[in-house]
Amino acid sequence: MTAAQLALRLALPDSATFGNFQVGANGALLHALHGDEPFVYLWGGPGAGKSHLLQAACHAAAAAGAAPVYLPLRDLIDTDPEVFDGLETAGLVCLDDVDAIAGRTDWEPALFHLYNRVRDGGGRMIAAGAQPPAGLGIGLPDLVSRLGWGPVFQLHPLDEEGKTAALRARARARGLEFSEDVATYLMRRFARDTHSLFALLDRLDAASLVAKRRITIPFLRELLG
Repeated sequence: MTAAQLALRLALPDSATFGNFQVGANGALLHALHGDEPFVYLWGGPGAGKSHLLQAACHAAAAAGAAPVYLPLRDLIDTDPEVFDGLETAGLVCLDDVDAIAGRTDWEPALFHLYNRVRDGGGRMIAAGAQPPAGLGIGLPDLVSRLGWGPVFQLHPLDEEGKTAALRARARARGLEFSEDVATYLMRRFARDTHSLFALLDRLDAASLVAKRRITIPFLRELLG
């Protein structure tokens, strides 16, 4: 599968932009992603926003006339590492879930060589994983060093106020308006990581359309118990 075919298959969600990302304590990371750093590595736990930022970087690169590629490695691990072939010609390569290839003697060398080709071609790469490079469990030492070629950032989770703001911003982007009281109600009763909150928002959006009702606390009580 060529990089062009992958780019068509792995369409980016329109909602993933820098504009609707709640920065919180991640200002230095956002500055690096907006800049000309050839290599950036970011890490954090589930729901921290890693995929959002990689996809946002691709949207920004495409808007600037580049040809970015976003690859979620966890979804590709059962394919062939030849998917990396030719990616050095992309304007930006964003690799998500790098920890998925840890211990894979077929994928680790392939990613190592991709880093070298991107560097030699003057390209840019942003990679993300659940841990810093040294903690990923990667067996190829040279690949660990490649992952740390540029700045390495921990993606700090949002505090409760930031998550509430992120939830309401994501709702507004979908044409939904609900009060701060509704956002607080959701935050107190459901999982607070942004991934779970945004998945819940998808459910609420669909339910409000079917019921033709606004999202209010009485509606939430009926719907969610």
